[in-house]
Amino acid sequence: MSEKSHATITTKIPARMDRLPWSKWHWMVVVGLGTVWILDGLEVTIVGAIGSRLTDPDSGLELSPGQIGQAAAVYVLGACLGSLFFGYLTDRFGRKKLFLLTLGVYLAATVATAFSFNPLWFFICRFFTGAGIGGEYAAINSAIDELIPAKRRGVVDLAINGSYWLGCAFGAVLTVFLLNEDLFAASLGWRLAFGLGAVFGLVILLVRRNVPESPRWMFIHGRNDDAEKTVADIEERVEKDTGETLESVPDDTALEIQQRKSTGFGEIVKVAVTQYPKRFVLGLSLFIGQAFLYNAVFFTYALVLTQLLDVPDDVAPWSLVPIAIGNFLGPVLLGPLFDSLGRKIMISTSYIGSGVLLLGTAWLFNAGALDAFWLTACWVVVFFFASAGASAAYLTVSEIFPMETRAMAIAFFYAVGTGLGGIVGPLLFGQFIESGIPDVALGYVIGAGLMIAAGLVEVFLGVKAERRSLEDIATPLSQTAAQKTATPKG
Repeated sequence: MSEKSHATITTKIPARMDRLPWSKWHWMVVVGLGTVWILDGLEVTIVGAIGSRLTDPDSGLELSPGQIGQAAAVYVLGACLGSLFFGYLTDRFGRKKLFLLTLGVYLAATVATAFSFNPLWFFICRFFTGAGIGGEYAAINSAIDELIPAKRRGVVDLAINGSYWLGCAFGAVLTVFLLNEDLFAASLGWRLAFGLGAVFGLVILLVRRNVPESPRWMFIHGRNDDAEKTVADIEERVEKDTGETLESVPDDTALEIQQRKSTGFGEIVKVAVTQYPKRFVLGLSLFIGQAFLYNAVFFTYALVLTQLLDVPDDVAPWSLVPIAIGNFLGPVLLGPLFDSLGRKIMISTSYIGSGVLLLGTAWLFNAGALDAFWLTACWVVVFFFASAGASAAYLTVSEIFPMETRAMAIAFFYAVGTGLGGIVGPLLFGQFIESGIPDVALGYVIGAGLMIAAGLVEVFLGVKAERRSLEDIATPLSQTAAQKTATPKG
């Protein structure tokens, strides 16, 4: 049950935050919070690229190929459990405490990874690195959505989530040099890769310290005076940055809130399953579809190129660069349309479009019409659309549930999607690759089917959240019964 205080307040804070024009302050929020996706992309790419080096007797670890796979599974497990654990703490103790804590966990774990001296230590470090990154998804997505104006929330969220692929591209290029034994010893280069990730994370931490707590979280949890002061400071800075005087906020935008100390886990589950069952199905569909596609197709691309299309081992990693660029450009170029044309049409188009394109790729690949170059080109186009859809999945689950459950909702869908996609997808495709091109093409068909199915779910169950206040999309649980209108179901 929820621990509730008896204080009832009236606040215009959500409307005041949503009417702010874009300013340097918002860029500080984007840099301080959003750049962690670059860090995540860098982390995942580096580990994938150094896998073969870690099996080298001169590496200082000499892992077996099986242990490399186990380390990847441990990282995924850490990310899933970390998202759930830190997601719950984010809703209970606040966005800022947790987006500082989760980045701190990542920094400590990745530095410790650089000093790994045996497989067990490496596995433990990978688990906690994943836990930190998983916790970041919940803490950061909830904070960003509550600090960014409603009219720009879609394009900002998509661009931030898409920046993951900048980290991938940078990591691919970086490892080429760090693994060059003419420059670095076999036992040193891979350690420097983890060390550089930690340096980048430390820079992010220094910027992030200036990002305030979410005023929306504060006024619900009994800190309304702090919330008012925080918003006043933000308004003063925005007026100074833009040279504009902010318009007043109408009285009819005010919310009447009964403050609470926390929201129990039982209430979080009850709200998602009973009050918003259609939205619950929507979130699961979007996350499972994109998670399977990415974990199955993307993270086995190198094996397809090297084992089925005879691409040399030292050339295959370079194909990641154009694929990553396509993944980044999709959310950036299509992002504005999610705010203008709307969520339903763009999410369904991205999912169904990428699925149809992947079906075409599967047919051409099975027919032997694609060499390494053209298969990579097809992947670039498929992921251009798929990446926009995948980024919108995070945006969707952070918008369509009440503020008190937002971080936990993000954590749950991330954990389920990552768990299923990160385990089932690679295992299935690993078997397909051993069997040959026809089975891999079949795997593409399965991935395409899941994306198309998720797109159809969006068509029927999608929520028109564009340019709307978060409190309008999902009524806060803390809003007083006297003020509540009929809460939207599904």
